[in-house]
Amino acid sequence: MLKKKWNFFILNLFITLLIFFIFSKDYNLLNFINAVFYLSFFYLIVFLFMYTAKGGFFDGVTFGFRRFNTLMFKRNDYLEDWRNKPLPSEKFNASLYQRLKFQTSSMLVLLIILLVLYYTM
Repeated sequence: MLKKKWNFFILNLFITLLIFFIFSKDYNLLNFINAVFYLSFFYLIVFLFMYTAKGGFFDGVTFGFRRFNTLMFKRNDYLEDWRNKPLPSEKFNASLYQRLKFQTSSMLVLLIILLVLYYTM
């Protein structure tokens, strides 16, 4: 499993290089840092959303909308019991969360290392 994480990190570096070569006008360290930031920011947003969903923040909102939908439209569909449907925190994929956590932290560490190099040079 650890090897897969590092292979995916290498893939992220290739994606970062691709972003760097496609969207940069000048090929310098600052533009590479920007490309690393774009990808790490994407990972950070997805990771924080999953962290919020894992904690059950959206469970009450989801339950309320399901109940409102059932009461307002009075569907007599007995196959679809809204109380027994799994909530977002119950449908949580823990392995994907762990992989995103590793990728987010590794990309942020790389970003910090590159920023230290940039400001000390």
